[in-house]
Amino acid sequence: MTNAGSSGYPVNGRVILHIDMNAFYCSVHEAVEPELYKGKPLAVAGSVELRKGIVVTCSYKARAVGVKTGMLVKQALRLCPDLVLIRPDFDLYRQFSRRFMKIAYEYSPLVEAVSIDECYVDITGSKIFGVPLDIAQAIQLRIREELGLPCSIGVAPNKLLAKMASDMKKPNGISVLRKRDVPHVLWPRPCAELFGIGRKTAEKLKKLQIHTLGQLAKADERLLTDRFGVYGAHLLLAANGEDDSPVNPEREQSKSIGHTTTLPVNVKDKHDIHRVFLNLSDQVGRRLRKQGLLAHTVQITIRDPDMKTITRASKLPHASENADEFYKAACKLFDTQWQTGEPVRLLGITLQNLEAKREAAVQLDLFDYEKQPLKEKLNKAMDALRDKYGESVILTAGMLSDDPSALIRNGKVRGTSLQMDHLKLKGLEEE
Repeated sequence: MTNAGSSGYPVNGRVILHIDMNAFYCSVHEAVEPELYKGKPLAVAGSVELRKGIVVTCSYKARAVGVKTGMLVKQALRLCPDLVLIRPDFDLYRQFSRRFMKIAYEYSPLVEAVSIDECYVDITGSKIFGVPLDIAQAIQLRIREELGLPCSIGVAPNKLLAKMASDMKKPNGISVLRKRDVPHVLWPRPCAELFGIGRKTAEKLKKLQIHTLGQLAKADERLLTDRFGVYGAHLLLAANGEDDSPVNPEREQSKSIGHTTTLPVNVKDKHDIHRVFLNLSDQVGRRLRKQGLLAHTVQITIRDPDMKTITRASKLPHASENADEFYKAACKLFDTQWQTGEPVRLLGITLQNLEAKREAAVQLDLFDYEKQPLKEKLNKAMDALRDKYGESVILTAGMLSDDPSALIRNGKVRGTSLQMDHLKLKGLEEE
């Protein structure tokens, strides 16, 4: 590490590990049933019996012949006729996730789980267990011997560089990335290879004649902030290997995302109530997508003028991020529950049973598979326009009205859930 003493720890600074489980789902199945899966090309996918759906993830042996995550199962089978399809078992994956993180906890209390298959570990205060490389090797060996799973570990002075380091040797590698290594290791790479820079940001950087991380590291900060706002300053720091974000053991994914509105007048007309649900669905959908989550359950809240409140919930057929699905579920719940035509004063929608989109096994039939990318592109385009120009810049036909639901769309109204989310995330996510 930079300015390391004889102990291998920096005199001033931190030592962070990033533990990244390799082909986690497939590796778990290999560990549990080696006689069935060891050494074979594997893919975790739904609809195994029908041989349809999409590939959720695949083993390195399958990747070697061109099989990729998100690929149609039938396409994967054409590339790899010997591909073994496995139905997802998320209870099993969570069990192994807890077990590998428990091993990490034995070396430091500062463990931040960022997904089911990766975590950061701050070992700055873990000198009792040896030098940083010894600790990384010990953790990797224990995960391999006790769980039968391979992992890659990055060792660095901050989270960003640790994440970049863990990607350098896969599977089952350990890489050290110091600040002094950044110019010759990272700077020759294209901008898109830096963690946190997506395709769209990379394309915008190219228009500024910034193609490599070295060019980004030496770019004029004013040029970047003029183009990207506060996110531009973050890009400059990241390209120089700077990241002061702490390893946060308390980090926790949202358990639910909700939005309620008190109507300015009592509303009885079902069509007006449906329109409120349309706007509420749109807002919670936006917030869900901003956090990269999917919802399994939709709950509605209804309050009458006498302040009597009821909640009703229904489970969606599959995890979703789409407002139209939340809207249909909410309207169906309301129509079933509120058949008397009594007035309503407050309405709300809460999305529950959330999971990270990257961890989800969304199984699609062929028709849905064609539609899903279009829905996602439309959602992204609408979200980007609203982030830039305001909530009312683009609306569906059902939202065009002067009814009580219009206030929900006003992201400038202080205290609305969407506005608070936007202030928290502004400048930290470009994609």
